[in-house]
Amino acid sequence: MEYIKKDVIRTFSGNIEEEIIKDHALKAIGACIQCGTCSGGCPSGRRTALRTRNIIRKALLNMDEVLKDKDIWLCTTCYTCFERCPRSVPITDIIIKIRNLAVRKGNFLESHKQLSHILIETGHGVPLGNADSKWAKLRVSYGLSPLPPTTHMHPEDIQEIAVLVKETKFDKLVGYPPEPKAD
Repeated sequence: MEYIKKDVIRTFSGNIEEEIIKDHALKAIGACIQCGTCSGGCPSGRRTALRTRNIIRKALLNMDEVLKDKDIWLCTTCYTCFERCPRSVPITDIIIKIRNLAVRKGNFLESHKQLSHILIETGHGVPLGNADSKWAKLRVSYGLSPLPPTTHMHPEDIQEIAVLVKETKFDKLVGYPPEPKAD
């Protein structure tokens, strides 16, 4: 368990738990007894620094730092923690809610921003590359077209994505379009 040191200033807003329990199904967060079963059985935690119990504890204590914690992005949402929880706390759903709160505050990984830019520009979460890319060549070797028949063939869909992005202010959230780099 993480110990709070006197020389570390922590902020407590009092609204993280409140935001989580707005969703009726997530009111069960209060049932968490900090037994550690979630962390002990976490497949991702075996390979990363993810300690699910710490995330839930910070949320219960309304510690603002949980919204900046990079560990919230290590959860693979496999639901093993929920399946094993002796109190049936929907831990995975709570982590997803914490992620949503973090994003609303602009706290997410740079790689997520870059992925968002690709999505805005192409309608894809995975870069397609071009007809000369190794993926295109692999597709051709299997008798497929170099690029899959998806949104790049339908410019009206890209326009629709652009409208949604502007209306929801998602573009501002992810910093799109990116600032030009100074040479």
